[in-house]
Amino acid sequence: MPDWQILDGLTPYPHSNEMMEDHVASMIAGDVGEQVLLLEHPPIYTAGSSAKPADLLDHQRFEVFETRRGGEYTYHGPGQRIAYTMLDLNTRGRDVRKFVSLLEAWVIATLAEFNVTGQSRPGRVGVWVERPDKPPLPDGSMAEDKIAAIGVRLRKWISFHGISINVEPDLNHYDGIVPCGITGYGVTSLVDLGVPATMADVDVALQKTFDQVFGP
Repeated sequence: MPDWQILDGLTPYPHSNEMMEDHVASMIAGDVGEQVLLLEHPPIYTAGSSAKPADLLDHQRFEVFETRRGGEYTYHGPGQRIAYTMLDLNTRGRDVRKFVSLLEAWVIATLAEFNVTGQSRPGRVGVWVERPDKPPLPDGSMAEDKIAAIGVRLRKWISFHGISINVEPDLNHYDGIVPCGITGYGVTSLVDLGVPATMADVDVALQKTFDQVFGP
């Protein structure tokens, strides 16, 4: 099973990126096993490999970090649980699409521990919740908000980066970007949905459901 590390406080993005780089290099060398790193970042925006400059709406609001993960712009900040997953897809199956689907399933199973129904959507990576309490979308379909983002990178089939779940971040901080390049949808969190979950609660749920989704 992966080694689980939980970092206290707010971890600067460059530091966490260095930790991932070092651990993945050690995994490739055969010196260490898999690891899941749980942390929070100070308020930042990160740009994935597909980020469009026009989707950065406020250049001055927070520091922006370029990253080699897949995806577009996203926000990280206090009240959001980051789970960086350094897993060996050489033994778990060399299938990127399947891996992303497993990450989505992991988030969905974690949310279910709080009686929140998360769903995946074709063409929209991440996890979404339906919002019958909000006005419907222009096409008449039910409004949906994003509660979790997913972005991965691979080196020799070892994964970097992973997932972020909104527990209780400042949702106004998303106003400076077009989250993941997707317009027409909002963002939400567990607390915004009326679930008084703590970060520790979410950590317990993440560890419990990991085995259910990824297996021993």
